[in-house]
Amino acid sequence: MTDIFDRLRQNPGPLGQFADYAEGYFVFPKLEGPIGPRMRFQGREVVFWSANDYLGLCNHPEVLEADAKAAAEYGMFYPMGARAMSGETEQHQQLERELAEFVGKESAYLLNFGYQGMVSTIDALVSRHDVIVYDADSHACIVDGVRLHMGKSFTFKHNDIASLEKNLARATKVAEEQGGGILVITEGVFGMRGMQGKIKEICELKSKFNFRLLVDDAHGFGTLGATGAGAGEEQGCQDQIDVYFSTFAKSMAGFGAFIAGDKDIIRILKYNLRSQVFAKSLTMPMVIGGLKRLDLLRSRPEIKAKLWENVNKLQNGLKERGFNLGNTNTCVTPVMMQGSTVEATLLVKDLRENYGIFTSVVIYPVIPKGMILLRLIPTASHTDAEINETLEAFDAIHDKLTSGFYKEQEQKLLEEKGLSFKAS
Repeated sequence: MTDIFDRLRQNPGPLGQFADYAEGYFVFPKLEGPIGPRMRFQGREVVFWSANDYLGLCNHPEVLEADAKAAAEYGMFYPMGARAMSGETEQHQQLERELAEFVGKESAYLLNFGYQGMVSTIDALVSRHDVIVYDADSHACIVDGVRLHMGKSFTFKHNDIASLEKNLARATKVAEEQGGGILVITEGVFGMRGMQGKIKEICELKSKFNFRLLVDDAHGFGTLGATGAGAGEEQGCQDQIDVYFSTFAKSMAGFGAFIAGDKDIIRILKYNLRSQVFAKSLTMPMVIGGLKRLDLLRSRPEIKAKLWENVNKLQNGLKERGFNLGNTNTCVTPVMMQGSTVEATLLVKDLRENYGIFTSVVIYPVIPKGMILLRLIPTASHTDAEINETLEAFDAIHDKLTSGFYKEQEQKLLEEKGLSFKAS
């Protein structure tokens, strides 16, 4: 028999093993000052590329005013309790109506948080007789939702339609045997590597297979499509997405989330989403502030246009300097790297301390094993000066990266500190 705490101490996990080395700098870093393109990190100013505030709304004067007025009037507790018990308001219903109209669906339902909302949505949609088929690169909230499922599930290779077809055939056989249905789950935008999910191609398979489609469009909402309604609008298949999900933690610069779809299905879900039935309603400042944010999305197309102007400047500049951005076709800007985890952290440290550029380094289990990337998130708030400063910094580290400079530094560090890590 093993003591649970002893097991945890011996195997703290793929990220936990780096705690002593990375905490406070690479993991759990403390950024200071107003959220924006320039913040302070460990006492110095840095150009900040790790906020998901795509449209720069977090400090927009109209948003700040709406949030402040709502907080002054209602505080942070109102409404009381869960929506089903005592937390219903006209403002919640209004935001739901406007969100549904914006993404082209009959109905919408607010969620208090995106992560747990997605977990609950998957849980409420399927029974033990149903089969889930989902993209191998799906976000952790989707993976955790699938973990709750007591029936069969299959993964298909990332954005690989042939693999999806193969797994749909397997799922169909199981579903027919068990008297269940099939739920396919993908993302509108994969938030680490930046590719859009192949939603249109997946929808085309509905003519061959019988399934329902759930799309997590956290990074697509507000950034893609003619109006900003997301990846489905961008690909011309929004009407074929059965359940549309997005969070407020990206383009809406807040917290909470929503699902949208057919009126009768959304009504059934709102009575069965455990994370909503048994948890507190979204607070009024976010609801009223959400109405203002959505109004800006609809009425100020120039904000999204500025975002994409900055995206193109940054991504084209990095490509011209020889950096591999993979197959991103969204705002997400991943710089793919070859090398060990420690090597990548040393590069990031160089960027932060010697060039004043703050990017996030992403490793397993956030992304698949064997891949290391630096993720930059351009926003509408970034200036040409900040983009140029960043490109110059990446230009400067390119030779160091290719010459093996960081590899040499890694060996020195490991020897001096007596560190060792399991290969990820």
